[in-house]
Amino acid sequence: QVRLVESGGGLAQAGDSLRLSCAASGRTVTMLAMAWFRQTPGKEREIVSSIRWSGGNTYYAKSVEGRFTISRDIAKNTVYLQMRSLQPEDTAVYYCAVQRIGGSDYDQWGQGTQVTVSS
Repeated sequence: QVRLVESGGGLAQAGDSLRLSCAASGRTVTMLAMAWFRQTPGKEREIVSSIRWSGGNTYYAKSVEGRFTISRDIAKNTVYLQMRSLQPEDTAVYYCAVQRIGGSDYDQWGQGTQVTVSS
């Protein structure tokens, strides 16, 4: 099991920046990739960005490409999501997730952190 704790959410105005952090603990040696998802009421959870733990290959949803940057600190077992030029449509609960080696999906989740962007 991998335990994930997110931090860094909050209130922002359109155009502002926020940085989310997700610290992993437990069996971190099993991590294959980490990702950020987000969800708004009535909508399905969507992937925002992901990063391969070894190698650092990244993926971004088109809606955030060019504005968000995912990075990781292997020594701290932490993944970050730097969010710039925030827009009201970025308002959501953001979740950190882990895909483990041998797994086909993200199956370890954090508790989520609220990001609210006002216009």
